[in-house]
Amino acid sequence: MQDVRPIGQDAVHVVVDMQDLFAGPTAWHTPSMPAITPCILRLVAHRSDRTIFTRFMTPHTADETSGAWRTYYRRWTSVTTSHMEPALLDVMSDFRSFIPPAHVIDKTTYSAFESDAFVSLLDAMACRTLVVSGVETDVCVLATVMTGVDRGYRVIIAEDAVTSSDEEAHRAMLDLVYRRFEDQIEIGTTAEIVASWQV
Repeated sequence: MQDVRPIGQDAVHVVVDMQDLFAGPTAWHTPSMPAITPCILRLVAHRSDRTIFTRFMTPHTADETSGAWRTYYRRWTSVTTSHMEPALLDVMSDFRSFIPPAHVIDKTTYSAFESDAFVSLLDAMACRTLVVSGVETDVCVLATVMTGVDRGYRVIIAEDAVTSSDEEAHRAMLDLVYRRFEDQIEIGTTAEIVASWQV
């Protein structure tokens, strides 16, 4: 029996930060990204017109940020664009042929909802359901999912299409944390989501 209820025309697939920044040889390298890429490709191909790729954009230097972000980027200087090739911020090449019709939205925080462009695009697409994939399960995926819950969206996590550089934290999110929100968050496989999503 499928865990995912039927998905209607109000759904948008949000692909969180599938970028060379995390796939490539950087301080934020996430080795398990190749394992989830085929699942994300299947979801994107199913409804590329209803897909948004987010890109986590790092600053040129830590001094361009403020507060705790400045402290953060002083630790992670190697991923600022003064030290890193800016092309690493691009969406992975595996997905670029889908853009357009898929959209790309940039963000500078963990949650995609902190981007006004992201929220405006969801509104323009009459979205009320989020299908979420990408990285990292316990960081940017977590922040985007929880803000979506707070804003009243139905949220569906593709469990075989999310991952993290920290396997223990990844499993804790899927097995413990997200399941505490059973009335607002659904968890299913890519196959279940595709089968449930009306075209």
